[in-house]
Amino acid sequence: MLLDDARLELWDEHIQPTDPLGFHDGKSYRDRLERSRRISGHSEAIEIGRAHIDGREVAYGCFIFAFMGGSMGSVVGERITRLFERATAERLPIVLLQASGGARMQEGILSLMQMAKTVAALSRFRRTQRPFISVLLHPTTGGVAASSALLGDVNLAEPNALIGFAGPRVIESTLRTTLPEGFQRSELLLDHGMVDSVVPRTEMKRMLGCILGHLAGRGW
Repeated sequence: MLLDDARLELWDEHIQPTDPLGFHDGKSYRDRLERSRRISGHSEAIEIGRAHIDGREVAYGCFIFAFMGGSMGSVVGERITRLFERATAERLPIVLLQASGGARMQEGILSLMQMAKTVAALSRFRRTQRPFISVLLHPTTGGVAASSALLGDVNLAEPNALIGFAGPRVIESTLRTTLPEGFQRSELLLDHGMVDSVVPRTEMKRMLGCILGHLAGRGW
């Protein structure tokens, strides 16, 4: 539905997660990783690489929510960082599809530090004056939402996507209040200027092609 000929030249698949903390919460982290590999068919919670969208070459990334809820551990952060760095070196526009429950608790501070690391890499990428288009899928939450997800030159969201830091149930229980209908959903974020457009998945390729063509036409 999105990539030309459904083709992606994968980058950095050799970077694999380990268990630096020996984490165990009734099941070992290593066992959880192995189960996620089997269920999702992917090596981690993100894949990155080179692709074409509407005939235009892009550096592409996509979170895999089926892999531990798309949580961002050290490997996810490293792959995102390398996506920004390679796009910087090759002067490619970036399209990154976000879908995450946030930082991965099994890696502790090693997971949280990826927020600053990825944003620093994005800051260096800005110097190329190539566009970064962030596509917010359902859900985009936690540390991913609080780092690069809403820092796109253009932020697109799919309809009714949950987008925010803490989830509505956490906020309601903490503040002891009832949140308004549609709170943290993409349509409300559009009304408040936090995303640029709400686009159904069936229209996403056309919209991305239009944006990439427009920005390229302006010397990007």
